[in-house]
Amino acid sequence: MDQAESPVLLTIEQAVATVTLNRPRVLNAIDPHMARSLADAIERIAQDGTARVLLLRGEGRAFCAGGDVARFAVEDPAAAVEAIIDPFHAALRALDALKLPTLAAVQGPVAGAGFSLALACDLCIAADDAVFTMAYSRIGASPDGSATYRLPRLVGARKALELALLAEPVDAAGALALGLVNRVVPAASLQSEAASLARRLAQGPTAAYARIKHLVGRSLGNDLSAQLDLEREAFLAGTRTADFREGAQAFLAKRSPQFEGR
Repeated sequence: MDQAESPVLLTIEQAVATVTLNRPRVLNAIDPHMARSLADAIERIAQDGTARVLLLRGEGRAFCAGGDVARFAVEDPAAAVEAIIDPFHAALRALDALKLPTLAAVQGPVAGAGFSLALACDLCIAADDAVFTMAYSRIGASPDGSATYRLPRLVGARKALELALLAEPVDAAGALALGLVNRVVPAASLQSEAASLARRLAQGPTAAYARIKHLVGRSLGNDLSAQLDLEREAFLAGTRTADFREGAQAFLAKRSPQFEGR
């Protein structure tokens, strides 16, 4: 298959890994091939080792409209869903395991599994035309893609239940107010703004970013004492890195640090 026809595109340039959902004619709805391709792309990023940030985007007017519902109205819907959900969840596990920042750039419909996928990234920048919808209950389904894990941690259990049960759309401004996204930008500048932020992250202290992600990820499951111990361990580990030495020297010299990601 020609690269341009693949359901997921991957490029790694100047330490930025860009993963593009590439089924624009169906609003990047996730079918089995896309789910497997997404998992493969993330595994390739981990194996390649040169990327210092992952930028996830959708081709066309939508980020991702969710699972390909046309595949569910079949004689054996359980098998149809299983063919998507297993590789999709494998992709999310691989995404979570990456020791580098992950950034979603979203526009238009961000629904169902697309909503889950956006939530799974560390940061999210949204176009002002983005519309977020949990959507699952509209087809008599429950959420997947780690939405029930991540959404309550972002907005609290009661608001998460409202979003999941009622499946009402949330516009970009509402998503920003809820903390679902970090920034909202004009639709016309989404890709340039996302690329700029990705480049900034790629020039940062990648190993320190990995420790930050680990600390924040563990925080809700730890008591204060355990988290303090984890912070001490992470900070001391950081002092043994080249980036820590560079950061301290740059601070004292009143210059910008030149991090190498290690």
